[in-house]
Amino acid sequence: MLEARDITVIYDRRRVLDGAGIAVPPGTTVGLMGPSGCGKSTLARVLALLQRPASGRVAIDGTPVHRWRHRAPRELRTSVALIFQQPRLAVDPRLTLAEIIAEPLRATGRPIGRAAELAEEMGLTPDLLDRRPHEVSDGQLQRACVARALTLRPRYLICDEMTTMLDVSTQAHLVARIEAYRGATGAGVLAISHDRELLTRWCQGPERVHTWPPSA
Repeated sequence: MLEARDITVIYDRRRVLDGAGIAVPPGTTVGLMGPSGCGKSTLARVLALLQRPASGRVAIDGTPVHRWRHRAPRELRTSVALIFQQPRLAVDPRLTLAEIIAEPLRATGRPIGRAAELAEEMGLTPDLLDRRPHEVSDGQLQRACVARALTLRPRYLICDEMTTMLDVSTQAHLVARIEAYRGATGAGVLAISHDRELLTRWCQGPERVHTWPPSA
């Protein structure tokens, strides 16, 4: 289980999160809904070990997290993957789509053959893979980011407003691909959005959709 308890994050003396918590069991898609600016993305970054909270506890399958970012053990860092809302801010603009997808594999010294397989599953043709971010659409670039997130076979996926500003068909394709991965691997998924209807469909019921802050 990917779990956060009593998470507090402070920016410039302002509490962005104050006592936030959520649990994502393996094999389950959990939704997190809230308005813009309520701290959803900050909680996502804490869960993905990209940001240390001021206080609180994060655990991955029972192992407490004591270090964040590059200081975290590789086994923990690679067990959680985060898909960002804005793909153009999440990639190196100098890389081709093929290089973006293979980036985690190269960084960990693993064979890059899986990158081509994932690109095909995401509907990225060879001609697109040779292009750089400025030469493709937002939807095509987000497909590459999803493929990149899956390369190391994470045990948990965090989708932070992953489908925002994308057309309906691309939204459906990305959600279906994430759900197929969850079904095949037993991974846990945290789907973050301000769209209740989307989360209710994605999580197969309102009972799996949490609201933050709780009073909203």
